[in-house]
Amino acid sequence: MKKAVLFLGAIAVSAAAGGLTAWTVADRTASVAYIEHEVERTPALGAHFASYEAGKYPDLTYAAENAVKAVVNIEAIQQVEMRPQRSYDPFLEFFGMPQGPRGGSSQPRFREQRSGGSGVIISTDGYIVTNNHVVDGASKLRVTLNDDRTFDAELIGRDAATDVALLKIDGKDLPTLAFGSSDALRLGEWVLAIGSPFDLRSTVTAGIVSAKGRQMGVIPSQFSVESFIQTDAAVNPGNSGGALVNAHGELVGINTLIMSQTGSYIGYSFAVPETIVRKVVMDLKEFGIVQRAMLGIEFRLIDQEFIDRMGEELGIREIGGAYVASVVEGGSASEAGIRKGDVILDVDGVKLVSQSTLQEQIARHRPNDRVKLTIKRGDDVKLFEVTLRNKAGNTELLTKEDVDVAELLGGKFAEVNDRKARALDIRGGIEVVGVKADGILARARVREGFVITHINDKPVRSLADLQRMTGKVRTIDGVYPNGRSASYTLVE
Repeated sequence: MKKAVLFLGAIAVSAAAGGLTAWTVADRTASVAYIEHEVERTPALGAHFASYEAGKYPDLTYAAENAVKAVVNIEAIQQVEMRPQRSYDPFLEFFGMPQGPRGGSSQPRFREQRSGGSGVIISTDGYIVTNNHVVDGASKLRVTLNDDRTFDAELIGRDAATDVALLKIDGKDLPTLAFGSSDALRLGEWVLAIGSPFDLRSTVTAGIVSAKGRQMGVIPSQFSVESFIQTDAAVNPGNSGGALVNAHGELVGINTLIMSQTGSYIGYSFAVPETIVRKVVMDLKEFGIVQRAMLGIEFRLIDQEFIDRMGEELGIREIGGAYVASVVEGGSASEAGIRKGDVILDVDGVKLVSQSTLQEQIARHRPNDRVKLTIKRGDDVKLFEVTLRNKAGNTELLTKEDVDVAELLGGKFAEVNDRKARALDIRGGIEVVGVKADGILARARVREGFVITHINDKPVRSLADLQRMTGKVRTIDGVYPNGRSASYTLVE
């Protein structure tokens, strides 16, 4: 099927905001006369139209013309090692002469790989928020402003769990976007997506808020926090890290991904909400890492599927809330007295209506913050005050030296069930179900299916054990599905 390409050209008379361009023709010679005057913006009405009342319909020009000034283009430059190609000469082979890399050099060679994205200036002195996946692996970052000025950028910090990163450029009196409230967004509200799709800088598209609190399972982190704003504003490759803006010109989200079978926009786009972005940015700016609070439970949303499968057995008949499936010993919930089988109805008064609601509410806090949980236990409803803890199990704030072991390993993990543990003769562990290219597991050539039982000689029997680890990884011990034990020692 042939594709139709439509070019929109000038016609006899064209109206533009603020003026009128008139084309006149005389003696076969075209000339242009510009007549400047105010244009009447009240629309002409067809039959059966309601009268136009200014102020009752959305006008996105203010938001677009102001917000676009604070959205930047980001070029990420990555040094990629080129594997040396060996040349083969049968003559040299016949005489047993060694054949080295082509060119006679064994030194590694590198080439530059470039990718693009977007970002948002959030302070006049040059702090810029973007997506983690835009800057991941980059050796150099270059930022181009809306007015074509270009700066080299410093990576302040990044967070794989929320796909948010913070950059800094050396600038003064830069245009900025103020944070709005993603909590206040309503379904059907108009929003703008601003970024650099296909390297077309300062592109503005519009849509409405289609849904809130979407959990897609797409952020490649074992402990990801997802609560996306879904819109139908057109977003394409290059929009990542750009602004989602409300009609007041306020930043309410960072555009992150699209749902597509083709790689291009087909109707759905998703943004990290301002509530998560603002918290991550504050932590990265102050500490260089995210201060992530943990509730210390595993839970299941009580929906119709839960009721159908487990409701009768557990005595739960009403939809709503989160069923506490397990409690981490020594964690925040455990210390507050929350037990397996409890049902969490709300967090600080916010009802749990989706899988992502609980995650998002806890993600707003730091260790040692307190939250109030409304708990249903049997027929009783109680209020619990919980002091949140960090992944190491205490209330202290972490430093950049307290590394994220799960992130450094570079993999996806699943807990080993009792049946597999008995078959492998182990007391528990976490199975490697995915290996990322740039992590410790990949460098150690650990294969999928390997069950980690110890890290640094400390037992790892659950995801919670891995989550609490913060030290530098020196040794990894475990067993493969065929029963073969393996130990990996990392050499710096």
